[in-house]
Amino acid sequence: MKKTLSLYKTIAVFSCLLLTVVGCEKDFSTIESEIEGIKDFTTDGKVFPSVMYDKKLEPVQTNNLSSNLLGIYFDKIYGRTKASIITQAVPSNFEFNFGEDPQVESVYLTIPYFSRVDGTDEDGNNTYVLDSTFGSNDSYKLSIYQNNYFLRDFDPGTDLTEPQKYYSNANETINFNNFQGELLYEKEDFIPSNSATIVSEYNEETETNEEVSRSAPSLNVELENTDNFWDNLFFFNTENPGSQTELSNANNFKNYFRGLYFKVEEFGGGEGNMIMLDFSQGTIVINYSSKITTGFDDEGNPIESRDERKITMNFSGNRLNTFENSDAVKNIINTATSTSNTNMVNGDTNVFLKGGEGSYAVIDLFSGNMDDDNGVSVPALDYFKGKKGKWLINEANLVVYVNQNEVNNSGQEPDRVIIYDLENNTPIVDYYLDPTVSTTNPLNSRVNYSEKLKRDGNNKGLKYKFRLTEHVNNILLRDSTNLKLGVFVTSNINLTQNASILNVPSEKTTTGSVLSPRGTVLHGSNPNVPDTKKVKFEIFYTEPNNN
Repeated sequence: MKKTLSLYKTIAVFSCLLLTVVGCEKDFSTIESEIEGIKDFTTDGKVFPSVMYDKKLEPVQTNNLSSNLLGIYFDKIYGRTKASIITQAVPSNFEFNFGEDPQVESVYLTIPYFSRVDGTDEDGNNTYVLDSTFGSNDSYKLSIYQNNYFLRDFDPGTDLTEPQKYYSNANETINFNNFQGELLYEKEDFIPSNSATIVSEYNEETETNEEVSRSAPSLNVELENTDNFWDNLFFFNTENPGSQTELSNANNFKNYFRGLYFKVEEFGGGEGNMIMLDFSQGTIVINYSSKITTGFDDEGNPIESRDERKITMNFSGNRLNTFENSDAVKNIINTATSTSNTNMVNGDTNVFLKGGEGSYAVIDLFSGNMDDDNGVSVPALDYFKGKKGKWLINEANLVVYVNQNEVNNSGQEPDRVIIYDLENNTPIVDYYLDPTVSTTNPLNSRVNYSEKLKRDGNNKGLKYKFRLTEHVNNILLRDSTNLKLGVFVTSNINLTQNASILNVPSEKTTTGSVLSPRGTVLHGSNPNVPDTKKVKFEIFYTEPNNN
């Protein structure tokens, strides 16, 4: 029933969007037809007041993400953020036939990075460059443990009627360090590699390891089998392990083997590195052998050998990120978003944006007074609505400027930010009408609605520009409510699924914002900000001259 209601809700949202677009087109056509017959008209632009201030993001929901962050990111503005991962792992099927005397030979974990081909080597093999990497390329300590904490599917606080949500502060509320099981992998100087993932097998005839497959870069490591951990997990030291209830279905298995804990720790004093992992394509492959009889010798004794087999596990169960901000990060965000430093009337002088468990900007368009056509100070929204039937809106845009004095020329500013309807927890209508959608190159997706960060010749960020034309037209032509908007950092502007905020049911952020550790500082709207750097909300229009 819940799925049906969710489907109806989705259909209703898109139906409303379609009706809004069609209705606006009719209104535009009416105004355009009136203007077409007039020879004397003016095309002009006007700056309207707006207010921009900071707001803190409390711990954000981090389960059910499309991908996950792993590592340490050192932001030159804010400080250090650490991302670890806890995930369930389940067999791809439960039709086990282990054979006689099964024994584990090796276990390999493979989780792809996001990468692209950038050429070929001298042997004609593809070479790669890693995408979705953050920060420097210093090492950190990576450990992979058996996880002994059960990740629930449903929330007992809702009588098991709603999915369980896990948040970025889970290592404070749960502390997965207390649920570490067997250590399966450890590397004190881990750095992701852009080398291809090569799988080799031993050839008994040539007595050499031979390459059998080559694929894009990945986290590809051999997991330990200390004290026969994997043998005991699947074979139970019994003659018929496949009959065990723990191996009968996914639910039983997820309670029996509760997954892995990818634990990140600082090591060596470097800045670390952070990368995005594609768990949807990840696997654990348990290679094992079973005893088989291939024939009999001259005396009638069986000739035995080992038959190679494998179990493949995937990461289709629950999975979450934990984010741990350093004290420096917490102090900057807490100070910037404190009541004493947040000016909701005139806006802030500096506005701090940070992804993940960070902060965002609230923007109130048409906030304040402006001079009308007779030089009389009036509420800006009233003045604008008074232009209904008189103005044809050509473009409305919002420009926000990077405060380079605060970012210290870090060059780390995020290339993309997203402007978002805070009341309905969805992008504004211009997002959906932008034809420049690219699922293969998110950096250059929807660049009409939200332009990429403009940088100078020294790679210093200058400004972000949003187009709000249809959003503003809805306010003018269809009397839509002038709702508050939010500006969030995003790692992928196509990722707009809602992520909940801990203890704030009415507020959401986007999963694209959750998956970005980056941050920046913008000039706000406060009177102390120079006019050339202050947030600028401008509407360009065509108006008939009634002379």
